[in-house]
Amino acid sequence: PRRGGGAARGRGRMGDHHADDMRDKFAETCTDATRAFISDATRVIVKVGTAVVTRGYDGKLALGRIGALCEQIEILRRAGKQVILVSSGAVGVGMQRLKHQQVLRSSVQDLAQMGTQGMSASISGRAAAGVGQSGLMSVFDTLFGQLDITTSQILVTDNDFANKDFRERLNDTVSELCEMGVVPIFNENDAITTRRAPNSDSTGIFWDNDSLAALLALDLNADLMVILSDVDGLYTGDPSDPSSELLRTYSPNLHDAAIEFKGKSRVGRGGMAAKVDAAWAAARSGTPVVIASGKKHDTLSRVVLKGEPIGTLFDTRAAKALFVRVTSMKSLAGMTENGGGGEARVMAEAARAASRALQALSSERRAALLRRVADALLARETEILEENALDLQDAIQNGVDDHLLNRLQIKPGKLQQLASGIRSIADSDEPLDRLLARTELAEGLVLEQRTSSLGVLMIIFESRPDALPQIAALALRSGNGLLLKGGKEAMRSNKAMHRAVMSALAPDVDPAVIGLVTSRDTITELLALDDVIDLVIPRGSNALVSHISSNTMIPVLGHADGVCHVYVDAHADLDRAAAIAADAKLDYPAACNAMETLLLHESLLADGRGAELIRRLKEAGVEPGAGPHAVASDAARQLGLEPMVAQSLHHEYGDNRCTVEIVSGVEEAIAHVHQHGSGHSELVITEDEAVAERWLNGVDAACVFHNASTRFADGYRFGLGAEVGISTSRIHARGPVGVEGLLTTRWLVRGEGHVVNKDTDITYTHRKLSIADADGTAAN
Repeated sequence: PRRGGGAARGRGRMGDHHADDMRDKFAETCTDATRAFISDATRVIVKVGTAVVTRGYDGKLALGRIGALCEQIEILRRAGKQVILVSSGAVGVGMQRLKHQQVLRSSVQDLAQMGTQGMSASISGRAAAGVGQSGLMSVFDTLFGQLDITTSQILVTDNDFANKDFRERLNDTVSELCEMGVVPIFNENDAITTRRAPNSDSTGIFWDNDSLAALLALDLNADLMVILSDVDGLYTGDPSDPSSELLRTYSPNLHDAAIEFKGKSRVGRGGMAAKVDAAWAAARSGTPVVIASGKKHDTLSRVVLKGEPIGTLFDTRAAKALFVRVTSMKSLAGMTENGGGGEARVMAEAARAASRALQALSSERRAALLRRVADALLARETEILEENALDLQDAIQNGVDDHLLNRLQIKPGKLQQLASGIRSIADSDEPLDRLLARTELAEGLVLEQRTSSLGVLMIIFESRPDALPQIAALALRSGNGLLLKGGKEAMRSNKAMHRAVMSALAPDVDPAVIGLVTSRDTITELLALDDVIDLVIPRGSNALVSHISSNTMIPVLGHADGVCHVYVDAHADLDRAAAIAADAKLDYPAACNAMETLLLHESLLADGRGAELIRRLKEAGVEPGAGPHAVASDAARQLGLEPMVAQSLHHEYGDNRCTVEIVSGVEEAIAHVHQHGSGHSELVITEDEAVAERWLNGVDAACVFHNASTRFADGYRFGLGAEVGISTSRIHARGPVGVEGLLTTRWLVRGEGHVVNKDTDITYTHRKLSIADADGTAAN
């Protein structure tokens, strides 16, 4: 949603305008009535808006609603909940008081000349906040006091949250207050804010009390956040329009394109857009949120204690389930925007059927397929390079970054390397139906564990057309069906590569075994097919991986970024360090296994080796910048470095730049890697074997190196022939994912009429058997 506040206004009703019965079924999926998990919440943040605590007709405090809110919070406390209140309204209360004071101090003539609007314009928001905060808090303190509840006022500004120590102390203080039964009441201290336009400032940590509540939900480990507004929740249109529907569960992928927000709140800085942004931010951080009406006296207890489906729920799990249900139903009903209906399902099911035929081929025939693919790539080299040149031309005209251009370009000799890798895969041992273990369960009853294909894979990759034939070869060798979606900037190259692969498949296997997806709409539909597609592997940016993970029920395997470190130890050989570090950065700066941070042992500063190493790296073409510790400790000056351009130590440059930091030894280097790295590839350069072993055994990453460039982290260089990607996950595969990473196992049981019969007539032996004695049933 776009920022702007106010109620949601639909561009027509949500969904496609098809038959009434289909629309009704679609609407049914937009209701998630199962919110039982909400009642388990212990720490609850309640954010109440200005429109709830003030009266609409005169802007004065709505004492009845505030009293009902206090009673509801008292009910929650008696139920064992810890409640933290974030209240707006101080500016409105202060404005009313200052207006009244102006009236008392002004003559009749002054009042006539000034008018009501002029009176308001002469009062600053900061002054109103300063007066209103004490008034609002006094009302809360009085009403809560009638219920024997002690309150605590906590005023904060966005600048406070830039201080890590402040955030930790705040957490401790709030926890102590909650344990004592006190209700902390938060408000942004608008009286002393340093921002000129708080409602449009993009530099602060938060910019209204909705965002403040979301930030507190994260910092204070809240289990639930409830935003009380002047409407029942988020609607598909103007809440006053009878055709508008209340969204029971919010999914950004379903609803962002169908709603927009008009004017901001009647009296507050935010509005519905601000509430939606804050709610989804909190939900993505792990705190479910409900936006509901604060004008109803029992909303809070119904939401928190009973888990009733009122208001709009913001929860990543519920949103994902809703997205999958709706997309699946629309696909089956032929309701997709491009009119394709179930084309995505047809493509996926065709890949599955073809993969089963592929698995039935002998090892020799599948290997022959791969050799034909390698030959086809070389035979069509001219066509592929011409199409790639056109993609590059378009990318340059569109202003694509240099590091993305490097990934997009198919360089001379690349196709020969690809063909060599594919032939290596063909020559590898047969991966399917390989016998891994045999166990005698009982006399005559034998259990076998054998490798098998995963099924249908969906690979999404950005700007890397050379990835297509590698992934296709791995899928063919492992007997998997494959759906491929490359970046739009490589459309021509991908199609040319796909044509080459397809030309090699007939007559042994249906070309549908490897489908090329060209539409983003189709990707949305495919992500809903968790009954057909078995694994999704996104290769690309953090944004891509996060989007895919948040919008499918299919298991996801992949890495989001490659923030790789090179640690040069005190006992490093300078010549070796200069050569390895330069290679790790410059061999392919845009690769995910390229060096992004160079860690130097502090002793290298004292003896001048650090400065010499930096000089050599600069001479080779590396563009180093000093990290914050290097700047603060004067190391940057000694090394002749300017401060780094990145805003974070967790940064992937993708070009010749890197960050340089200083550490006291291997332990601090390992800690730095764990804090700022991405778990991809990490390298130590040292001649001290003890330091090397500590690094190799202590660094938690997919690939860990000693005195060898991180650029070796590659499926081809690891002898896997190729890779579908480098996984930083710990489940199912880690590091370069070759054929082995695309397999699972299954269990075969061979018996002679055995039955369980409550285990009364069987004697279990559970004896391990030799694989070599499998009488020829073991695969090679």
